[in-house]
Amino acid sequence: MAFRSLVASVADVSTKVPVIPRSSFVRMSFSTGSSTADDMVVTKDEVVRFISDCLRKAGTTEDDAFTVGHHLMVADYRGHFSHGMNRMQMYVKDIESRLTDPAGKPTILTDFQAIALVDGNNALGQVVGKHCMELAMDKAQKFGVGLVSARGSNHFGICGYYSLMAMEKGLIGFSCTNTSPLMVPTRAKKAGLGTNPLSLGMSSGDDEFVLDMATTAVALGKIELAMRKEQPIPIGWALDSEGNVTSNPEDAYAANLMMPLGGTEEHSGYKGYGLSLMVEVLCGILSGSEFGPNVRTWKSGDRVANLGHCFMAINPEAFTSGSKERLSRLLGQLRNLPRAGEKEILVAGDPERKAMAKVDQDGGITYHVNQIKNSEEFARRMGVEPMKLRPKNNI
Repeated sequence: MAFRSLVASVADVSTKVPVIPRSSFVRMSFSTGSSTADDMVVTKDEVVRFISDCLRKAGTTEDDAFTVGHHLMVADYRGHFSHGMNRMQMYVKDIESRLTDPAGKPTILTDFQAIALVDGNNALGQVVGKHCMELAMDKAQKFGVGLVSARGSNHFGICGYYSLMAMEKGLIGFSCTNTSPLMVPTRAKKAGLGTNPLSLGMSSGDDEFVLDMATTAVALGKIELAMRKEQPIPIGWALDSEGNVTSNPEDAYAANLMMPLGGTEEHSGYKGYGLSLMVEVLCGILSGSEFGPNVRTWKSGDRVANLGHCFMAINPEAFTSGSKERLSRLLGQLRNLPRAGEKEILVAGDPERKAMAKVDQDGGITYHVNQIKNSEEFARRMGVEPMKLRPKNNI
């Protein structure tokens, strides 16, 4: 699904079933037993409304609140629950602690032909990211390629959101960011680089490739979700405070020692380490932001983040014609290779499309009951209307 479809998705996907307030949901789920958490959803526009209301209460403008709210909704819509609603309270906390400027606006420091350097001025990361990718797209349409580096920013959500922006314009989109030091480099026992995610996406018109990945084994948000759901984590995700591989999410979260993509050295973890360092060169080194172990730690509030991002937009038609057709053919060839088992062969972006299709079928996003409870408590603290839930379609 291209970016235009994601923008349109803010509209309620169904208005035929009445919205049920959270208070009624509690009674149904835990008192009468006539419904369960899995039977209830939150429409996409209601997710955006709730997040936007909380951010505006914290001091952001209406436009910036919508920018962040839409971004987080898209993350959940695409199945990346670690980077959607799960991140909103962190943004509010950083605003309240004056670690993020809710009124901050990015400014262009250097603008030369196909490249630009942007100072985020400590604004919300999604506000900085949207500005930078729009600038990169403008340059790609004029010069064939646009590359924008940013500093002075904050956590900017899922990288894939910015790739989707470029794809909507018929461009190839790339984005990456550095983060707080969480990755333990191969042969080290202390974090020195971030999860440093990256994304590249291209649409063929009727198909698409959207890579969106951390350079650690998983993003830290996956561990947070495991804690929320009270589930163990797979071996190879993280270390405990003693430097041992752990399956306990609480121990992993307390240690903040994520393993690189691949895990141990024997399983090529040094490749994930190398990819993370590549992202750091494009983000921290190129932009002049903080970098590597110099970025503030994830849980500290001693100073602003000053994160670095990199955005690129490429016009494939500036190179040669027929690229969309070749991409469509390639993706089809890969999915149709002989299978090693019963499971279908996927390409990057397929799991997200399946997640979105389910949301559309259900009439909204299904959140874990603990996330719903937590959001209701936060709504009371912020003095905003809680999210309204409704039954899934055909229930």
